[in-house]
Amino acid sequence: MKTLIFLLPVLTLLSVRVSAGPGCGPCVLDQCASLPAEGCSAGTVPDSCGCCVVCAAAEGELCGGRRAAARRCGPGLECVKSAEDKKSKLGVCVCKSNYEVCGTDGVTYKNGCALKKANLRAETEGQEPISVQNKGRCASAPLIVTPPGEVYNVSGSQVYLSCEAVGVPTPVLTWKKVLSGTKRMELLPGDRDNLAIQTRGGPEKHEVTGWVLISPLTKEVEGSYECHATNSKGEASAIGTIHLVESLDDIAVKKVTKEDEL
Repeated sequence: MKTLIFLLPVLTLLSVRVSAGPGCGPCVLDQCASLPAEGCSAGTVPDSCGCCVVCAAAEGELCGGRRAAARRCGPGLECVKSAEDKKSKLGVCVCKSNYEVCGTDGVTYKNGCALKKANLRAETEGQEPISVQNKGRCASAPLIVTPPGEVYNVSGSQVYLSCEAVGVPTPVLTWKKVLSGTKRMELLPGDRDNLAIQTRGGPEKHEVTGWVLISPLTKEVEGSYECHATNSKGEASAIGTIHLVESLDDIAVKKVTKEDEL
C-alpha cells in the first residue's frame, strides 16, 4: 500500500510531461505572454504545449510548424498543407465551410469563419453578437447591375437591349415600352411580330439577364424601353433607348456625339 502511494505522484508527473509534447518545458503560467488588448480576430486556443492561451491563426494565416513553435488555427478552420509545405510543416488556415451565410446583422459573409471573425470583433467593441441567420446570401431588393444602353441602327436591321439585375430571391425581369407623349407603358412582348423577350438566370448566382430582341427595326418600335426587376424585398428599374437612323454613317456620328457628352 505504501508503495502505491509513493508511485502515484511520479505517475502524475510523468503524464504531464508526456502530454506537453516534444520541445515543451515545464508549464509556468506566469511566463505566458499577455493577449493583445484589441483581442484575437480568430479567437484563442491553447498553445502546442497545452500550457498558455494564445491567439489562434486566422483564415489565410500561416499555421503548423515544428514542435513548441507550432501555431494552431481558430475554431472552424483547418491547417491545409501542400506537398512543399509538408517539408517545413507549415500550412495555411482554411475555413472548413465554403458557402455564404447571412448574419443576424443583415450582412452576407463569404463563409462561417468570416462571420465568426465579425462576431468576435463586435463582442470586443461591445456590440450585439452576430450569429448565422440562414445559409446563403441575405435577402435583398433588386439592383440593376447592367442597365440597357442606347442603340442606333437603320430600318430593317436586327437590334436588342439587354439588362442584368441581382437580388435575393432572384428577381423577375419584365420589359415595358414607354409610350411616346404619355406616362403610360406597354407591357411586352404584346402582339408585335417583330419583337421578342428572352430571359435567363446568371451569369452570377441570384442574377438574371433579359433581352428585348427586335427584327426588323421599324419606326413603330423605336423609342425607350424599361427593364423592371422585382422580388419580395423590392423593385428596381432602368431605361434604354432604340434610335432609328437614316444611314449607317449616322451611327458613327451619334456614337461620337454621345462620347463627347460624357
